[in-house]
Amino acid sequence: MSKAIEYIENIENIITKVLSTQMEKIDECARLFADTIKSSHNIFFFGTGHSSLLAQEVFYRAGGLANVRAILETSLLLNESAHKSTMVERLEGYAEILFNRYEIKEGDTIVIISNSGRNGVPVDMAELCKNKGVKVVGLTSINHTMSGKSRHKSGKRLFELADIVLDNMGCVGDASVYFPALNRNAAPTSTVIGALLLNAITARTIEFLSDDGITAEVWSSSNIDGGDEINEEFIKKYKGDIISI
Repeated sequence: MSKAIEYIENIENIITKVLSTQMEKIDECARLFADTIKSSHNIFFFGTGHSSLLAQEVFYRAGGLANVRAILETSLLLNESAHKSTMVERLEGYAEILFNRYEIKEGDTIVIISNSGRNGVPVDMAELCKNKGVKVVGLTSINHTMSGKSRHKSGKRLFELADIVLDNMGCVGDASVYFPALNRNAAPTSTVIGALLLNAITARTIEFLSDDGITAEVWSSSNIDGGDEINEEFIKKYKGDIISI
């Protein structure tokens, strides 16, 4: 069997696990999203390093919810300095700067994405939000986070602070395919499964809102006829708030 097939089969196996273990959590999270939107509050997404890719996945995205705010701090992303972002995500106290800058408020919801769930910034953010009356959804790997200790002074990890915990069902270290020549694994799964979970929640949120008689605000692709016209309404509504143009 090729390593490519092995990787795809690993993803298929994880999806099967998601279907058998995470559907109640998906529903719970979608209901929280729907209630947050109905109460005119905001949904934030935050991740550091590669976890930030999932915050970008749901932000200003064709087929995604318009009322989504992505916390994209350049020092915690990979484009400025990949190695520096690894160091910065361990700095306790940094999350408070972001919390204030993005004006996160009581009644809002935040999804914090961290595969290991152990570093200072995501744990700090979860603790701060919880103390400020913000609902916290943690997207993490329980297998990975249980394999090591917290790097936060509280000794807690993301899953211990979140109101709802989504498990990406990944392996310790994320990389899922063993290569004898390397004597270690490659090919991570957290981004693929994380995107699957978040988009499934998006679909369920739209369904819940529809059941409640509310038409969800959903971005269109700008690359189909009529897409620009649909998006222009949301751009006018959220300009300078959720999005900058």
